[in-house]
Amino acid sequence: QVQLVVSGGGLVQAGVSLSLLCAARGRTSSINAMGWYLQAPGVQLNLVANITSRCSADYSDSAKGRFTISRDNAKNTVYLQMNSLKPEDTAVYYCHAERISGGIKYDYWGQGTQVTVSS
Repeated sequence: QVQLVVSGGGLVQAGVSLSLLCAARGRTSSINAMGWYLQAPGVQLNLVANITSRCSADYSDSAKGRFTISRDNAKNTVYLQMNSLKPEDTAVYYCHAERISGGIKYDYWGQGTQVTVSS
């Protein structure tokens, strides 16, 4: 099993920066991709950014140019630096990790953290 412990988030004003951190605990040796998803009220879960174990990153169109995902494999930790925040970034952010073992893919989710951006 893998446990994902999330920290960061909060209430900020538009234009400022905020960072999120997600630390993986447990069976971390087979973790492949890690990433962040968001869920706004009444909206489905959407990818924000994803990063592989080789640090290849993908971003949503909304996140490109403003957010940076990074990863410390030694610490089994993924970070999301969010700059130039907008009110539309307001959502619950979830950390995700994918582990592949024996040809089976396992998905793990951290607890959500609220990010609220006021105008």
